[in-house]
Amino acid sequence: MSKFNSTYRVKKAAWDVTYKFFRAVLLFGLCFLIIQPLLEKLSASFMSQQDLYDSTVISIPRNFTLNNYHIASDLLNFKSSLLQTVGIVLVSSVLQVAACTLAGYGFARFKFPLKNFWFMCVMLIIIIPPQTIMSSLYLNFHFFDILRISRLITGEPINMLNSVAGFWLLSATGMGLKSGLYIFMLRQYFRGMPKELEEAAWVDGCNRFHTFVRIMLPDAAPMITSCFLFSFVWQWTDSFYSTLFLTNYQVLSSELGSLADRFDQYWAAMNNAAGSVFSRAPMGYTQAILATGMLMCLAPLVALYLIAQKAFVESLSQTGIKM
Repeated sequence: MSKFNSTYRVKKAAWDVTYKFFRAVLLFGLCFLIIQPLLEKLSASFMSQQDLYDSTVISIPRNFTLNNYHIASDLLNFKSSLLQTVGIVLVSSVLQVAACTLAGYGFARFKFPLKNFWFMCVMLIIIIPPQTIMSSLYLNFHFFDILRISRLITGEPINMLNSVAGFWLLSATGMGLKSGLYIFMLRQYFRGMPKELEEAAWVDGCNRFHTFVRIMLPDAAPMITSCFLFSFVWQWTDSFYSTLFLTNYQVLSSELGSLADRFDQYWAAMNNAAGSVFSRAPMGYTQAILATGMLMCLAPLVALYLIAQKAFVESLSQTGIKM
């Protein structure tokens, strides 16, 4: 019997070691597939022009330089673009999460006419890409007028395009980028919370509003933090709504989209100053500048995640999807 037990333990230990080994290899491979493009861009951002065209240089720069970051920072107007982007996206994310939290709580706890129909509309917001309603958004915000009040006062509608007010209005009304997803996530979270908490608060004299603010919101803080992070990241890198509403502002997504053209102009100016014949910037060098600018735009997001990662991971571990 003891021989059988020892054989079983050896087989079980061998199986555990084999399983852990293959699991580690699989996880390493998946992580490498995700991180490898970023590592390539990080390597190219520190390479000089001659390293980019040297076939013997693979990943480690031979002539380490920070010149690419200086060029990308100047072409992106990085300081002013960063401040404007943080201000616009921060306000928009706060408004969006506030609106989605109220909507998610309403769908989870209240009964009202056509509730299922309105929730189906929320699902449509998730499914339908915003590009399909671009023309409608353009017309509605170009001739914005609620109940024709503006026409009665000024004789013409309000043009809210190229204005941060229109961008914030979408977020405040729960129609911003990915708002349907946040409403769904918060609704599922509130549905999973026991109703006894609210009933106990009502017995203690709290009304609906105080119960929501004092009981439900503190408990949902991790999920709200996750929704805020998602909202901030997606709006930070969004080019659709920024093209529609923020063309008069220096935001990083728009500045990054025109970085290649600006570098061509920079290259032409450098050649003209040196008395050389005009030529376009080399493709490899342009890609290195684009990679550098992309890393500079991603750096604040990485810093934000490092700050809020505890609440983010906690919300993912605690949340279950219950229909």
